[in-house]
Amino acid sequence: MKRQSPYRPQIGSISLSAITALYLVLFTNRTFWGKVHAYVGATPIAVAALYLAVSVLFVAFATAFSAKYVIKPVLIFLVLAASLAAWFTDSFGVIVDSDMIRNAMETTPAEANHLITPDFLWHVLLFAVIPIALILWVRVVHRPVLQKLWWNSVTIVGCLVIFGAVAGVYAKEYTAAIRQHRDIVKSLNPVTPIVSTTRYFIQARKEARLIVKPLGTDAKVVPVMNAQKPRVTIIVAGETARAMNFSLGGYRRDTNPELRKQGVTYFPQTTSCGTATATSIPCMFSQLTRANFTHTKGMENEGLMDVLAHAGIDVAWFDNNTGSKGAAARIKFVNLANSTDPRFCKNRECQDGIFFDKLDAWLNGVTKDSVLVLHQIGSHGPAYYLRYPKEFRRFMPECETAELGKCKDDEIVNAYDNSILYTDHFLSSVIDRLKARSDKIASGLIYMSDHGESLGEKGLYLHGTPYILAPEEQTHVPFLVWLDPDFTASMALDKTCLGQSAAQPTSHDNLFHSVLGMMNVSTSAYNAKLDVFAGCRTGRTS
Repeated sequence: MKRQSPYRPQIGSISLSAITALYLVLFTNRTFWGKVHAYVGATPIAVAALYLAVSVLFVAFATAFSAKYVIKPVLIFLVLAASLAAWFTDSFGVIVDSDMIRNAMETTPAEANHLITPDFLWHVLLFAVIPIALILWVRVVHRPVLQKLWWNSVTIVGCLVIFGAVAGVYAKEYTAAIRQHRDIVKSLNPVTPIVSTTRYFIQARKEARLIVKPLGTDAKVVPVMNAQKPRVTIIVAGETARAMNFSLGGYRRDTNPELRKQGVTYFPQTTSCGTATATSIPCMFSQLTRANFTHTKGMENEGLMDVLAHAGIDVAWFDNNTGSKGAAARIKFVNLANSTDPRFCKNRECQDGIFFDKLDAWLNGVTKDSVLVLHQIGSHGPAYYLRYPKEFRRFMPECETAELGKCKDDEIVNAYDNSILYTDHFLSSVIDRLKARSDKIASGLIYMSDHGESLGEKGLYLHGTPYILAPEEQTHVPFLVWLDPDFTASMALDKTCLGQSAAQPTSHDNLFHSVLGMMNVSTSAYNAKLDVFAGCRTGRTS
């Protein structure tokens, strides 16, 4: 005789939808409600009414999927999406928009592992696995089709009427709060993550069919008088370095002891194009300015490295990060992030010292004007302590875990500052390698970070906040230039003038045109107004 299945409680489909909706509203939206209380708290009744309005809106949405074979998959998806998004929103203050989804899709397994911590797994167990298990356990009772359509419709319409009434009564309070604090709506979970993910996949599908438009095919190098050596520019694309922690810009700690002795020109007022690598890197290497840049436009147009190649310059990209994001799609690309050199690498991640041997070999092989990009792992979090060797543990105690919630903010800052200290050493070491070959090449280095980082300020950690909401910590980035005497002469550059003009505001918009200026490239794609060197050239070079 077949054994009877264990008792499973029965529940109506609308009831299950309503309970799940209320769970989402009350248990996966801590950040959203925290913002509501902070921004609308002066009117407690409006806050209470908003709880009601959001709850009935969620009930209406869930009830719309209250049909046999559909209800459980949809509710499970909502709970899973909300619980995952809630962890990152509540723990780090991030907003899961389309750019954040793109970052997640393009990340490496090693980076992802830093975010899958014991605390994260406990969160998923409590807020996803257990609720999903309960949804699977209960037996849903469905009414006959016509009755279901009637009761579902009544429920949805009733909820929407209540929502509309609340919105109408308190429209003034809600509208004022949203206009002043756009992060309120963007924190609503799982609405923002689901909408953002949908937008990402729609955009990715369109971008997959793009035909890249050529740029700067008229490019050529303007001859340099008395040039007897190849001219070499190293572009270091930094990762997660924020300007306020560079002592070159006035930071209280000496995080740039080596660069300070190298005679670099530092640009203290530089802003980024984005707050995440997936946006900033293609934007940095694009002719487009931040005001005109979109990810799609960046993908459908050739960029800086292509224009340099059109001019006959030897170009290459060495990467110790998550790739060039399309900026090196048509040139020589060397991925070092998966190296296994035990001096620099562990668990499928490498510190930036992994560049040195490859850089030496590349420099030794230079025979013509050349540009090389070194894309760092830099100060990528949350595991800042893994970004530098032990000898760079100067600021102590440091946070020695990727679980930032287990560290004090000053320990997080200490680990981050140690990573900046190592970037200082890395850049200085690259300059030393260029100096050592001054008899064979004329050389220059340009360093610019892709975005900054939040280290607990305003309750935010990491990066990726939508630009319109992003704090200065994520958008104010370090930018510096080093040029040897021969390279300076080849540009007819007045370095005193450059040092004085460096105090003016700069941004990622300047990289494309400044590198073309450094390499004396003439092209219709060049804009002298965005070249930081243009105003300090003392004469023509040919």
